[in-house]
Amino acid sequence: MNENDKPGPFRPKAEQLPLAFSHSSATGRDDLLVAAPLDAAVSIVDEWPKWPSPVVILAGPPGSGKSHLAAIWRNTSGAVEIKPEKGSDAARAAEQGSVLFEDADRVGFDDTELFHVINSVRENGTSLLITTRQWPAAWPVTLPDLRSRLKAATVVEIGEPDEDLLAQVLMKLFADRQLYMDDKLVSYIVARMERSLDTAQIIVERLDRLALSRGTRISRALAAEVLNELGAASQDDCLS
Repeated sequence: MNENDKPGPFRPKAEQLPLAFSHSSATGRDDLLVAAPLDAAVSIVDEWPKWPSPVVILAGPPGSGKSHLAAIWRNTSGAVEIKPEKGSDAARAAEQGSVLFEDADRVGFDDTELFHVINSVRENGTSLLITTRQWPAAWPVTLPDLRSRLKAATVVEIGEPDEDLLAQVLMKLFADRQLYMDDKLVSYIVARMERSLDTAQIIVERLDRLALSRGTRISRALAAEVLNELGAASQDDCLS
């Protein structure tokens, strides 16, 4: 009996799908990889609660490490995550303790509510950390009082990840999955990938799953395949 005559669904070994194991990347302070693009942001997080102002804004491109730093600060400060929308209790939460507002430029906010949050922080000696892709000057703020409050905030820019940081991140992400890569392979990936920590995460996940599904090791050829797929997807996004 040949393979086509076998009862039930058949999948060649090379295409068998791996079990979906969960690989959580550690996000504690000791797991943070520090390099030049992150120096200022790491320093401000480490300096809390001795901040130069009660409101600190971390500004940086997608995948630059803002969420990791925000998670570290939330764990250290006991901050509550808020969304300053109409009818929310964000200002009241800011009276009680430190608060975190992530992706301010992406999720949006109510000008008056954010103004009240900042006032609560200032009046009650608490702290507010905001993450954003854009500097506050680019936010569509129409309330003059809020604009004034934002100008008084401490803004820290996170630079685009450099090759050294990306290489460290890739090594860490592979190690989280108990995979230990050759330096030359990591350098090959870094030289051809988008400079983003999010992209590094995607590459490692895809390489791990693809290698498992094919029953092979992670090689330069496999890395090239994943990088080509990501490049094609990025071009499609630009054209759509």
